[in-house]
Amino acid sequence: MRTVQMTLDDDLVKAVDQVSKLLNTSRSAFTRKALREALARYNLEQLERKHRQGYERKPIIGDEFMVWESEQAWGDE
Repeated sequence: MRTVQMTLDDDLVKAVDQVSKLLNTSRSAFTRKALREALARYNLEQLERKHRQGYERKPIIGDEFMVWESEQAWGDE
């Protein structure tokens, strides 16, 4: 693990300290978790962006997937 120095607004530090205390964790552990969640959210947003761009470059054409309709099993039979 590595120690890093960060500059944060006083009100943000206060809020993190309050929540960390309620969660019975440290400021560092709370911040690590928040950063991991932010990175996961960013990665998901990038995948969604790539997905959207793919359909923008090559949109679905009419009944392109109709051939697969009979293969769908929705479990209601």
